[in-house]
Amino acid sequence: MSVPLDPWAKLPMRGVHVNCSFLRLGHARSCLSQLISLLTVSMRFDTVKLHYLLHAATLVEEKLRHRLSEIGISPRQARVIDALARMGAVSQITLAREFAITPASMSTMTARLIAADIITRKVDPTEVRSNIVELTPRGRALLADIHAAWRDIDTLIAETLGAEDAAAHATLNRRLRDRLGGKVPGLASDNTHK
Repeated sequence: MSVPLDPWAKLPMRGVHVNCSFLRLGHARSCLSQLISLLTVSMRFDTVKLHYLLHAATLVEEKLRHRLSEIGISPRQARVIDALARMGAVSQITLAREFAITPASMSTMTARLIAADIITRKVDPTEVRSNIVELTPRGRALLADIHAAWRDIDTLIAETLGAEDAAAHATLNRRLRDRLGGKVPGLASDNTHK
């Protein structure tokens, strides 16, 4: 924020105005001290904007986690199941790349999904050191419940923020994701809302 050179000017600071015009020269030090204090507080709040996003995301994910627990899966497992529905049978390495995580992390995820009979894993016939994973009938059956849970959370957000703000929020989040290089796993181009 640029500060005018005129020390007696009215300085806007995030809705707070300090009007030093009434002060005489002897009170300038007090006014300056007050301005520095307010700028420090303003700067401190400016540096934590990220935390609003992180905190909101954590709260929303917790609501989603609770909703998905009704069908026995986590939010991240739901995303993998959804991606596999689009991608079909695919190597674990390809799946890991789609989610921008390490193959070891994807291996841990797929092991849990295999144990829950949600996906199967078999050796890739063209590359014996690679595994192919795909949804089981149980995994495919979970898709409708996963999408219903996601819609429920979209509804919760719309009810919490109002429809217009929720739509604007979704647009901004998508723009942020896109500009940071994110995408929907398993889609060549992201033309859908996920």
